[in-house]
Formats: sequence, C-alpha cells, structure tokens
Amino acid sequence: MRTRWTVTKKSMLSISLFALILSALMCVSGSLIFNRAIEKQYNEKGYIVGDIILDEIDHDKIAEYAVTWKSDDYYKEMSSYLRSIQEHTGAAYIYIVVPYEDGTMRYIYDSETFIGDSDPIAASFDEIWTAYTEGLRPKSYLIRKSNKYGYLTSSCLPVKDSEKRVVALLFVDTNMEVILSTLYRYITNMVLVSLVLLFLYSIFSYIVLKKSLIGPLLTIKNNVSNFARNNACPDGTLAGIKTADEMQDLAEEIESMENDIVNYIDDIRTITAEKERISAELDVAAKIQSDMLPSDFPPFPDRKEFDIYATMAPAKVVGGDFYDFFLLDDDHLAIVMADVSGKGIPASLFMVNAKTSIKNRTLNGGKISPSQVLYDVNNQLCEGNDAELFVTVWLGILEISTGRVVEANAGHEHPAIRRAGGQFELSKYKHSPAVATLPGLKFRENEFVLNPGDSLFVYTDGVTEATNSEDMLFKTTRLLDALNLEADADARKMCENVAEEINKFVGDASQFDDITMLGFKYLGKG
Repeated sequence: MRTRWTVTKKSMLSISLFALILSALMCVSGSLIFNRAIEKQYNEKGYIVGDIILDEIDHDKIAEYAVTWKSDDYYKEMSSYLRSIQEHTGAAYIYIVVPYEDGTMRYIYDSETFIGDSDPIAASFDEIWTAYTEGLRPKSYLIRKSNKYGYLTSSCLPVKDSEKRVVALLFVDTNMEVILSTLYRYITNMVLVSLVLLFLYSIFSYIVLKKSLIGPLLTIKNNVSNFARNNACPDGTLAGIKTADEMQDLAEEIESMENDIVNYIDDIRTITAEKERISAELDVAAKIQSDMLPSDFPPFPDRKEFDIYATMAPAKVVGGDFYDFFLLDDDHLAIVMADVSGKGIPASLFMVNAKTSIKNRTLNGGKISPSQVLYDVNNQLCEGNDAELFVTVWLGILEISTGRVVEANAGHEHPAIRRAGGQFELSKYKHSPAVATLPGLKFRENEFVLNPGDSLFVYTDGVTEATNSEDMLFKTTRLLDALNLEADADARKMCENVAEEINKFVGDASQFDDITMLGFKYLGKG
C-alpha cells in the first residue's frame, strides 16, 4: 500500500531540505571565501618576510653568484641569515633561483641544496620571471602542490642589482597544511552552526506555517469532511481562521459556499416536495382526463350494426387530444376526433372545456347538424380565450340505419375510408378553420354513405407526424400502408396495426405529440 504523505510531513521535509541546502551552500561559499582570505593572509606574510630579506642581502652579490655559481664568506653569512629567518618566521622554504630558457632553474640559495644545483623549472616560475624581467606585475601569489615539496603557497619577489636588472627570484613558501587545518576547523564550526541554525529555522518555520498555512488547511479539510458526513450541516469552525490573508479569504468563501449549499438543499427539498405534489395532482388530472374518454369496449354491446374502438397516448402526463362517441338516439351515433393546440396542462384544460361543450351542444341541439354544433361551440370557446388556444375537430354524425354520415371538419386531418373489399384511402375535401380561432365562423358540412363492410379511420396529427431518430415523419403514406396490412380488420385491430407500425418506425425516439386514433367498421343491420 502506497504511503500517504500529509501536508505536515511534506512541509517539514520541504523546510528541512531547503535549510539543509542553504546550510551546505553557506558552508561551501564560506569555506571558499575563508580559504582565499587565509591564503592571501599567509602569502602577504611571505611578502613581508621577502621584503625584509631583500633589504638585508646584497643584490649585486646575488648577481655575481648567478654568474660564478661559487660561494664565498658573504654567501655563508647570507645562508646563515636566511636559515635564521626561515626558523623564526615559520616559513617552510626560502630559496633564490634563476630560471633558464632550457626549462631548468638553478639555485643560488636553498636550505636543502647547494649553490648551482638545478631542477626542472615550474611553468608558473617561468611566467613570473618573464613578467618581472619585462617590468610587469605578476599575480600576487602562487599555490603549488608537488610530491617533493607538498602543498604550498609561494610569495615571489624579484632580486634586482644596482642597475635595476632582475637577476634572480626570491621565494618564501608557507606550508598549506597550516592553512588547511585552519580551514577544516572553520568548516567544522560552520557545519555545527549551520545544523543549529537548521534546527532553529525548521522549528520556527514549522510554527509559522502551522499557524498561517498548515493549521488553517487542516481546519478547512476537517470542516469540509464534517460538512459532507453530517448531511451538509456547517460546524462553524471556519470562523476561527483569522490569518488576515488569502487563507482567511478561502475559509470565508468556503463558509459562504456551505451556507449557499444548505440554502440550495432547502430549496431543492421545497421544490421536490412541490414537484411531488404537482406530480400527484397531474396523475389525478390524467386519471380524470382518461375517465372522460370512453374506455369500455365494446361500448354498446347490444348494437350489432357497427364496431368501434379508440386509443389516446398523451406525449405528457396529460394531453390535448381527445376522442368521443355517443348515441344521440337509437338511430344516430356522434363521433368526435379533436386536437387542441399546445401541450400539457393548458391544452388539457382547454380539451375538457371543448369536449364538454361539443358533447353537450350535440346532445341538446335539436336538429342534428355538425356545422351548427361547431358554430355554437366556436362562439362559446372564443369567450375569454386569453391563451389564444384553438382546437381542430372532426365531427361526424352517423345515421345507423342507412349508413349516411354528415361530417364537419374544422382544420382536422383527412379521415381514411375503406370500401368493402377495397383499400383504405384518404377522403379529401376542403376544410373549415379550426374552432376557437375567430367568433362567428361558419363551418362546412360534407356527406358520405357507409355500406356494410366499409371502415372509417380518424386520427390526430400525432399519428402522421410521429418522428424517428433521423427526423423523418411517419406521414399518411405509412398510415395507409399500416391500415392496409389487414384491410378487413375489425376496429381494435385497425388501431393496433397502426400503433405497432408507429412504434417500429419511431424506435427509441421521444414522443413529442399526443397520438390519438379511432377505428370504425360499419356492419349494417344484417
């Protein structure tokens, strides 16, 4: 299982690493600076010793030795003097040399060699000799390391004769081991001081971070966790964050967000309760609407002259389509198919009004006239129709004994009629305007006769305008094809065949309009 690092652990690690790197950089940079300072200090001491020596020795004798390479009484005195200086000043080596172009140098004086002895010349010696002989000033001191002489810092001065010619070089070497031991003590002290500072810095940084960053972050984290576990109930802990910076702003924003969430949840609960109440009321309304439509089939079991069946599938809980059929007397049957503009509750309320008005006016109209019924209903529905809804209506009145049908079509779909032994076809004629569009409208009547075995199919535009996922319409051609699958089917089978073909065509696409249809088959007295 992967170890999870908390903010506190990460902060302490970051602080420690930063302080450690800072301490290391301080030690390195300090040691370099200190090393240069010590080297320079020792080298300057070497120059002081060298100046003292140059003031005491005879430069012209040095020039003579550089030619003869023979010692004399003065040479012995000078050698004794130089050994004494070396002993009392703590210099590692004091020597006088003359570099040559053949890559060697000869000692005029050295405590461990004889006059005239030679060694391979060091490149740095050659550079210094060239600089001094040309009247230039070389770098202040040299750092040399060799197997023979060890790790040294050399201070070099020119020996000039009375004619100001450089005849030799005087070297005063200081052993670097003294410098290195001093440097090591310095580094040790620096490391100890850095570790103490590291510890103090880490503690101080952690205290500051805990107060201004880590503590508030943990408080916010715990607050959010408690808020989630306690069903969105704020605990008020964020009010205690008073850092006077962005962390306090964050805490205030989160606290404000939590309060907004609580208010939002309360609103959601209120809205949900209201939605549930409305949903329950819609279910009741849908039940009432469904109960208003004839649903018991066969509706007139004792009447053998005809077969009738109808269905209505609303796009929403309640719809605006409706159908109706009822006997006016023993020899007359009224059939209604209608579609209210719009959807949902407004359309359903208007539908109830329209259905009730049509049925009441038809039953109480005296002379049976579909056009007169629609005329009176139109004027009634236009009153107070501020929503400007309208309804398309097909109203037909069948004289049962003869099969004669008087119809009025107020902007509705063309009915489909099938003659016995034939196929369904649309009965097309000029329509009248929809009901409730303008007061005082008059409606045309049309008349046709159904013979025994003939069938009638009326429907709303939800049938022909059913749409599949490719935005294609079902249309009247597919409707007729569905009806003609079993052209001689009874009324129920008529509707079932159409519904089945619509479902196949639409597939998974959503229904956006009410689908209402009515099948009727005239059988006659026989």
